[in-house]
Amino acid sequence: MNLLAFQDIDCPYCGEPITLALDASAGAQRYIEDCAVCCRPITVVLDVEDDGTVAVAGYAQDEA
Repeated sequence: MNLLAFQDIDCPYCGEPITLALDASAGAQRYIEDCAVCCRPITVVLDVEDDGTVAVAGYAQDEA
C-alpha cells in the first residue's frame, strides 16, 4: 500500500485542477484545504479501502 500519494482533483468552485498530497497512513480522513487557484475552502474526503485503494473527493462547503 502506498501511504503517500498525489491526486489531482477539480476545485468545486472554480473548476481548476489542483494537486493534493495525500497521507493515507491515518486511514480515512475529512479535512479542509484551500484551493491553490481561487483560495476557497474545499472539504477533502479521503477513504482508504482494506486493499489499500485510496479514493479522494473534494466538495464545496455547502455540499459536504
